[in-house]
Amino acid sequence: MTAPQRVLTRRTVATYAIGSLGTGGFGTLPGLVLVFYLTDTLGIAALAAGLLVTVAKIWDVLIDPVIGAHSDRGLMTRGSRRPLMVLGSIALPVFFILTFAVPAGIGPVASGLWVLIAFLVTATAFSLFQVPYIALPAELASGYDQRTKLISARVVVLTIAILLFGAGAPALRDSFANEHTGYLVMAVVAGLVIGLGMLVSSFVAPRGLTAEVASISILDTYRAGIAALRRSQPFRALLFTFLLQGLATGLMLAGAQYVATWVLGTGVTILFVALIAPAVIFAPVWALVAARVGKERAFRLASSLFAMAALVMILQVWMPGEWIYAPVALAGAAYAGMQSLPMSMLPDVISHDAARHEVASAGTFGGVWTAGETTGMALGATVLTVVLAASGYLESVAGQAVVQPSSAIVGIVLSFSIVPAVIIGASLWAFSGYPLRRVDIDQLAERTLG
Repeated sequence: MTAPQRVLTRRTVATYAIGSLGTGGFGTLPGLVLVFYLTDTLGIAALAAGLLVTVAKIWDVLIDPVIGAHSDRGLMTRGSRRPLMVLGSIALPVFFILTFAVPAGIGPVASGLWVLIAFLVTATAFSLFQVPYIALPAELASGYDQRTKLISARVVVLTIAILLFGAGAPALRDSFANEHTGYLVMAVVAGLVIGLGMLVSSFVAPRGLTAEVASISILDTYRAGIAALRRSQPFRALLFTFLLQGLATGLMLAGAQYVATWVLGTGVTILFVALIAPAVIFAPVWALVAARVGKERAFRLASSLFAMAALVMILQVWMPGEWIYAPVALAGAAYAGMQSLPMSMLPDVISHDAARHEVASAGTFGGVWTAGETTGMALGATVLTVVLAASGYLESVAGQAVVQPSSAIVGIVLSFSIVPAVIIGASLWAFSGYPLRRVDIDQLAERTLG
């Protein structure tokens, strides 16, 4: 890729970061409420609900590398990744609203098909924005510390968005007596805010860049993604780590509404604030820690703290109560580092690969990365529904009162504690194979500028 050396201005940082208002909102809200909407409002059995969400996410996995390759070709032919991002920003609100606009009384099968189709299109629109968005830091910033600064600002907005949508949207939903109306109003407000944040951030994509990008077919797109995985050991290690962490956090995100409703007997808003408020505070702290000890060591520390906090919450089986907010807050503080640090390592991996092979593949890497992240989050919801079904969870339609068996309560707690803790432990083992350090990236930047 060739372009004049860019200075990372405050405007660039702010415009890029505001995109996380959209990515944070879409990454949080469906993961938090969609399965619960299916099981406790539409009356769909837990396993069927998990299957619907998983099918939509499998579609994401298939389409993301294609979008990544198309983004790279757009960079070659038009000099910018912007058009795809704008298209996704405009389309997403429409289909997000339709996902939560299922008419009452049409039955669980029709309801499930409605949600599946609408959410498939919504997820596609999101990928049109997200895949190029992930590729942008390698084009907006150069060097180890500049990328950390750019991604750290993004994660501050990301955590604020997660707090805003995770706490505010369910509260807005619950302010309506009719569950269907509550979900629809929530979707309208959230969808418009998500789309606006994505649209504004689309215009940070540089224009007039030139890149050597091969023109390839859809089949070759998947081959390119596999080739990227095969040739870049740093990418494999980082992607597998992030996939496992997405599985753990996706599991806890999908389970939060169930913990709040059936274990604590409260709304999910307080639980979510306890998780995300510390993440907002600690996002810049992790950037400082990374600058002092390196991204890699800081990431291991954040992940270990998260696993410890999750493990403690198993005690909710025997001592349910509000003390859970303390370990949840610790997990939130750690979560900020678990999000920002891998994302600031990804541009390092992309630049490392580009320097070795002299072909721009940021979109391909972004597509594979998004597919891996999506897979992890989808499997999190799937694991939750499997645990719910195995423990005897009872689905219901809007307005129907049910009493969950004690086995279902135990299943909910396990899915929020020991299971994600074990998965985080596995992710740290995967990360042991990540080889890049500050000196590698700084030397690469010096050779590029030279």
